[in-house]
Amino acid sequence: MPQPQIRSTSADGLEEYLLNLTRRRFFGKVSSTIGAGLGAMALSQLFAKDAMAAPAPRNPILGADGAPAFVPGPNFAPKAKRVIYMHMEGAPSQLDLYDYKPNLEARFNEDLPDSIRNGQRITTMTSGQSRFPVAPTKFRFDRHENNEDGLWLSELLPHTGTIAKDMCVIKSMHTDAINHEPGITFFQTGSEQPGRPSFGSWMSYGLGSMNANLPSFVVMITQGVGNMQALSARFWGSGFLPSEHQGCRLRSGRDPVLYLRDPDGVTRQDRRRMLDLVGELNEEEFKESFDPEVRARIAQHEMAYRMQMSVPELTDFSNEDAATLEMYGPDVHKPGSFAANCLLARRLAERDVRFIQLYMRGWDQHGNLPSELSAQTKAVDQAQAALVTDLKRRGLLDETLVLWAGEFGRTVYSQGTLARDNYGRDHHPRCFSIWVAGGGIKPGISWGKTDDYSYNIVENPVDVHDLHATLLHLLGVDHKKQLYRAQGRDYRLTDVKGELVRGIMA
Repeated sequence: MPQPQIRSTSADGLEEYLLNLTRRRFFGKVSSTIGAGLGAMALSQLFAKDAMAAPAPRNPILGADGAPAFVPGPNFAPKAKRVIYMHMEGAPSQLDLYDYKPNLEARFNEDLPDSIRNGQRITTMTSGQSRFPVAPTKFRFDRHENNEDGLWLSELLPHTGTIAKDMCVIKSMHTDAINHEPGITFFQTGSEQPGRPSFGSWMSYGLGSMNANLPSFVVMITQGVGNMQALSARFWGSGFLPSEHQGCRLRSGRDPVLYLRDPDGVTRQDRRRMLDLVGELNEEEFKESFDPEVRARIAQHEMAYRMQMSVPELTDFSNEDAATLEMYGPDVHKPGSFAANCLLARRLAERDVRFIQLYMRGWDQHGNLPSELSAQTKAVDQAQAALVTDLKRRGLLDETLVLWAGEFGRTVYSQGTLARDNYGRDHHPRCFSIWVAGGGIKPGISWGKTDDYSYNIVENPVDVHDLHATLLHLLGVDHKKQLYRAQGRDYRLTDVKGELVRGIMA
């Protein structure tokens, strides 16, 4: 008697296969191969018994036609419907940008008190130093009007100061990671261990796409100045979620998406016929394997076909007026620059892309910080302010969450040589500053406080899980309910942690 084909031979793979097998799909498969009969009934009972021995899966659950029965959508009315996440890879110094500590000037070159450090771990890059000399910032801070008592920002961020009324600056972020790779992985996926789905992938899976002609999760990268940390594609990967939810990287240059352009001699009609044929073959494969990745391949092929028309229109700035281009700054005309990517982010938001990720590399300033930080901020300051302003004037900011963050902060003590106008800073996970604006965020406030050395948090700590939980809440998602079963247990972006930061929500 012919048997249904089960492709996976591992115990875990068999369990996942059985858990995803509904009674309707089973009989549909069996009837097409062996017909109805006692053998089919006996086999179905055996499978059902095995399946009942394990907890019922929450996600993914496949329907009779093999499509996910999980219906994307918010758990309650959302404040926002998309995210623009600007990640400053390398960890910007909060002491030189956002966390104003004027009293440090009088403590120049003093040793960091043991009562402040309190035996906390440091990296191997400074563990061999005999001293930990306090390095006050060399940059002036200016007070900008907001909705509270004024927001102090570094002189390196004059344009960002113009959006102070829209910003919520969180000065009490902290993280578990002390090195870049686990730090970035933690901020992107909620875990220091690689392999989990990224924030954008969770959003794509849980909320679905709002534009049939563009991916729901788009990634852009800008090369910065100075020390560049590795940027792994898994930072925007889908992990164990279906692969259609991974981030799609837009590159600068002639081909924004690799392999999207038809080869010479291939017409669009040729491409359509080819996709139809491949789709038919994939459907036959799906009938045999019930592997959801087969359906994911079909969806990706169709998306690529539609993107052949939508991406060239997206990346063409010719319909932007001169005033808008000027607002983003002169670099907007350079493909791949942070300014150009910020304008692309606004255009993606207009086209209802769900999650837009911008990476700016080069913030890892262990030495020569003043010079490198000046160059980095010059590359981002005008563009990030223009992005928020542009979203606001087009009525998009209220429904868009804008996040600006690095993976951790920087130490108050100098790494290596210390001078008034030159110093470096080591990694510091104990406290750092980020800012959020738009969709449901309370505008014009600062949240949390650090001690006099910007070394420890003294008020309203916020960890990465808390931030993720809060942003998901503003998107209409209960972070405890958006689950996906993989490897024998349920996973979520916030894992088993995360508390809402209600003080930053409007």
